[in-house]
Parts: sequence; structure tokens; C-alpha cells
Amino acid sequence: MLEHITPLILTYNEAANIERTLGHLSWAKKIIVIDSYSTDTTLEILNSYSQVQVFKRKFDTHGQQWNYGLEQVQSPWVLSLDADYIVTDELISEMSTLPVDGEIDGYFVSFKYCVLGKPVRNTRILPPRQVLFKKSKAIYIDDGHTQVLQLTGKSAVLSAYLYHDDRKPFSRWLWSQERYTVLEAKKILETPITELDWVDRIRRKKILAPGMVFLYCLIIEGWIFDGWHGWYYVYHRVLAETILAIRIIEAEKLKRE
Repeated sequence: MLEHITPLILTYNEAANIERTLGHLSWAKKIIVIDSYSTDTTLEILNSYSQVQVFKRKFDTHGQQWNYGLEQVQSPWVLSLDADYIVTDELISEMSTLPVDGEIDGYFVSFKYCVLGKPVRNTRILPPRQVLFKKSKAIYIDDGHTQVLQLTGKSAVLSAYLYHDDRKPFSRWLWSQERYTVLEAKKILETPITELDWVDRIRRKKILAPGMVFLYCLIIEGWIFDGWHGWYYVYHRVLAETILAIRIIEAEKLKRE
């Protein structure tokens, strides 16, 4: 099966992460990377790997970027990865046992979250993602600040997991939130409330989400037991929800004026 899978990765200034990600893909005959004109050393790192093929494309939306990447893949199966995802040995082993032409058309994989390189715990805030799928059955659509994979056919869940290990500086994280929350606020306000999931319905209330995320992550998910790594994660999540709440308030006020 591994011979029929092509990893597909999007990059933009991922020098802090991409080498670790590529280091766990030595089994792949070819790796397709769609780069949004990185200005750091990302391209130098990518070019040092013989199986990596880089395509440059100006970023417009995540969905368009991923679909462009799918067009470059020649194998029947795709493993779509963010540049800070680490494919574990357990996942590689499990993928190798899967049938190439079986009834299942796509597989969801769960995450273990890492804080500054240390694996801590699973989090339901980062739900399983369908990362392994048949190219012929899939297309991406935009959804708020991110994208959703639409798969025609049957899906299953793998037991192994991915590491989510983002080591870019806090300033880059803030920069990302600056962009993402504008799109998320637009989606939440423009979608009929009956079509929103329960999380976005709470976010639409604005003042509730940051406090609820704090209690949920710290107590229910148990991040309080992970020491400063847990608090570090919780503060990130609360800050993200706070920025989003401010964006929603701002968008509502500007719309009325």
C-alpha cells in the first residue's frame, strides 16, 4: 500500500517544522509540496530531499491550494498533511497493511498534540481528520478559515495517530489568528444559526466561548495535569477564542453602522 500513497503538503515559511515532517516520510517514493512562495529557508530544506517535488502557487484559499495539489498527484492514494504533522511509526505500519483496492475510500486519523515538541494528550478540540484517501474520490471545499474534504464513498478510522507538533514562534501564531478569525467570523455570522454546529452556535454568543474553552480544556480534557505544557496549550486556545469573539463583535458593529 505504501507504494501507492503520495504525501501532499502545503507550506509557507515552515522552516521550523518541515524537516521533522519530511524525516518521517522516507518510505514515500514521491512527496508533493505546494509552496506559497516561502521567504525563509523552507525551499532550501525541501530541495535537499530527492523525493520532494515542489510546486509554487500564490495562496488564495486553502481549498483551492489543496485541490491544486491533488492535480499534481499521480498515485491512486493521497496522504494530506500540514507541515507540522508527524507521521508516527505506528501509523506507517498500519497504512502498510491496508488494501489498495478495498471497499474503503478514505481513512480518518486522530491526533496527539505536542507542546514545544513534547507529546501530551489527545484533544477533542482537534478532531480526527481524513488524511488518507483515494484521489479519484475526493475534492476540497473551503469552510471558514480552513477546508473540508468531500469524499465520495466509504470511510473508516485508523487506530494509529499523527503528532501535531507546531514549533513556529508565537508571533507567527498570532499572525495566523489575525487572518483566520476574519474568515471564521464571516462564516459564523453569514451561516443561518440552524446550520451551525453547537460549537459555532456558542461562538456566536461571543462572551461564552472563551470561558467555556478555558474550563473545557483545563478540567474536562485534563490539561491541568500536564503542568506548564497544559497551561501553555489552554492559554493558546482561550486567546484564539477571545480574538474570534472580538472579530465577531467588530463585524456585527460595522454591519450596523
